[in-house]
Amino acid sequence: MEKILENSLSQAVDYATYRQDIRELLAGVQYAEGVNADPLIHYTLLNETRMDRLEKTIKIDEKPIGQLNALSEKYTWLVISEGWCGDAAQILPVLFKMAESTPKIEMKIVFRDRDEALMDLFLTHGARSIPKVIVLDAQNRVVADWGPRPEGAVELIARHKAAKGLIDDEAKSELQLWYLHDKGRSTVNELVALMQRISA
Repeated sequence: MEKILENSLSQAVDYATYRQDIRELLAGVQYAEGVNADPLIHYTLLNETRMDRLEKTIKIDEKPIGQLNALSEKYTWLVISEGWCGDAAQILPVLFKMAESTPKIEMKIVFRDRDEALMDLFLTHGARSIPKVIVLDAQNRVVADWGPRPEGAVELIARHKAAKGLIDDEAKSELQLWYLHDKGRSTVNELVALMQRISA
C-alpha cells in the first residue's frame, strides 16, 4: 500500500487542475452533429454545469470551519474521482470549499481510471465506487476513508434497489434531487465528525 500511495500522491492534482483537465478532455471530444454517443461524455458535460453552480452557491458554516481549525494536526484528503461521476460532481465542490476554509486540510485528487491500483485498495462492497476520500496524516499514513456518498444518499439508493432490483434513471433523478435539497450539509457534517474522531 505504501508504494501505491506514494505513486498516487506524486500524480495527484489540486482541485483547479482537476477541473481544467476535465475541461480539456471535453474540448478535445469530436462531436457528430452536436451529439456525442459516449454516455460518459454526456454525464461529464452535465456534471460540469453542476460543479460550476455548486462552486458559486455552496457555503460552509462557521461552526464546521471552527471544528476543522481545531484539529490536532494537518491532514491530506486524497480523493479518487472522475468527471463523469454524478456523486463526485455533487461532493467535490463541497470538499474543496471545506479544504479551502482551513489550513488543516489539503485536498489532492486522482482520477479513478488512471489509478486503478489505488482504487482497488478502497473498494466499496467490492465495487470501484467514487468519490472516495482517503484521509492521510502528516506522515502520509491512511487513518480513515469516506465515501462514495453521504448516509442519506446511501439509504435512498438502497431503498430503491430493494424495491426495484436495480439503479435506474428514476433512482438517479431522485438522488440528484436529494443532493439539491441537502445542499452539501450531510457531506460537511459526516466529514467533520470523521476528522474529529481521528484527531481526538
